Amino acid sequence: MAFGGTRGFMPRWELPVGVAALLLLLFSVTAAQEPSVAACSQNTNRTCEECLKNVSCLWCNTNKACLDYPVTRILPPSSLCTLSSARWGVCWVNFEALIITLSVVGGAVLLALAACCCACCCRRKRSRKPDKEEEKAAREREERRVRQEERAEMKSRHDEIRKKYGLFKEENPYARFENN
Repeated sequence: MAFGGTRGFMPRWELPVGVAALLLLLFSVTAAQEPSVAACSQNTNRTCEECLKNVSCLWCNTNKACLDYPVTRILPPSSLCTLSSARWGVCWVNFEALIITLSVVGGAVLLALAACCCACCCRRKRSRKPDKEEEKAAREREERRVRQEERAEMKSRHDEIRKKYGLFKEENPYARFENN
């Protein structure tokens, strides 16, 4: 372990992991800063696949135009290209279908998260307070224990009375069967 200043000891493996993460970040930044291969407008009137090789390009299917993606907006404006004919990333998915699919998938994920949270909360509430059946079983166990104690006390009192009047038999009547 290496000494980490005022925070205490730092395991030796944390340093290489941090350095590796920093190098990975630097490599990704330098790769992102490389100039684009070609301007998007050069791929106009070609194929969608050629246009979308550059990730900063947007293909408009209606006029076969390869346009620069408007990075200031999430969705391309309808004046640039309609959502049903705009393609980005892959040629077989338009923005309209992409929005609908992402909305359905996102809604399903949110619904699943909500259901999981509700299930966890209900389970936690149920485990906090015992069921009525458990309470009833606990009460019955307690009543049986109390009755058993009362029986034991009553038997000891009766045995004392029998001893007092000489009616107590020390020998177990079943002892003769045990000895054989």
